[in-house]
Amino acid sequence: MTELPDPAMVACPRCSGLNRVPVARLGQAPACGKCKAPLFPGVPLDVQAAEFDRHVQKGSLPVLVDFWAEWCGPCKAMAPAIAEAARALEPQVRLLKVETDRVPDLARRYGIQSIPTMILFAGGREVARQSGAMPARAIVDFVSRSL
Repeated sequence: MTELPDPAMVACPRCSGLNRVPVARLGQAPACGKCKAPLFPGVPLDVQAAEFDRHVQKGSLPVLVDFWAEWCGPCKAMAPAIAEAARALEPQVRLLKVETDRVPDLARRYGIQSIPTMILFAGGREVARQSGAMPARAIVDFVSRSL
């Protein structure tokens, strides 16, 4: 995994407020300084464009984004694996879900041609991409190999 700046900037999953969290405290269930929500709920976050940009561009954590659609059978089948991967990867990696039919601008911005597609970002830049459904262990391995 990549080394995080200390303190890490973590966007709140509820209010999108930015929080400075000492790296040593990431695993101690930190809460948002603004709204008091847990910063790491252990589930992938379903986001719109503004929240996406906040997590990817402003936060210091690597971010794994699952681009999916409601009508996509493989996407639905992979949903439990993404949730399991979130529990395994947080708090070192943030997991986001982007429904391509609801947020088509993000799908266009990143040239999503097929779904499900996962993109891993670090430092605000794309570092790896993987298309197709995968089990949780393969998702975790993909992130570990890529960082």
